[in-house]
Amino acid sequence: MASPTEIRKGRVLDYQGAPHLVIDMQHRTQGRQAGFVQVTLRNLNNGSSTTNKFRSTESVDFMHTETQKLELSYKDQEGYHFMDPETYEDIVLGDEMVEDAKEFLVENQMYDVLLVDGKPCQIQLPAAVEMTVVTSPEGIRGDTASNVQKPATLETGLTVMVPLFIKEGERIKINTAEKTYVSRA
Repeated sequence: MASPTEIRKGRVLDYQGAPHLVIDMQHRTQGRQAGFVQVTLRNLNNGSSTTNKFRSTESVDFMHTETQKLELSYKDQEGYHFMDPETYEDIVLGDEMVEDAKEFLVENQMYDVLLVDGKPCQIQLPAAVEMTVVTSPEGIRGDTASNVQKPATLETGLTVMVPLFIKEGERIKINTAEKTYVSRA
């Protein structure tokens, strides 16, 4: 058991019998009263979020976590199949576990998977991923004003705005947090 003041963003704690990821954390004090930690938690089993307050006199239970690099092999009706490059073990993550990351998952790329007590729970996306442009209309002559952009559909179905010089078949970097074009790969 640990003190709530040890709670940090990204840690996983056992809350109401289920693993919860700390999304946001703020330490607050109110006048003469004891301080508390206000946290936003995401249930790793069902994806729901909740906000809770932990008084400094309470205790919390952190779960053992580790991050493992896995390669995305393919997707089928069972889910997303990841392979451990060292043991060649096949790990399947269901659609509910990859809901937020689905549009950034490209086959044969490495991803960090959060394991809680040895069980995969969540994909941790990198800051930027490389993807191939599948469709992108040609720029119209005369559209050369500063910073003109056009829509481009990527290999996962994600559509982002890109500069006019990007053509079909090119590899580009996409910011995963903002879903925006960064640069050519």
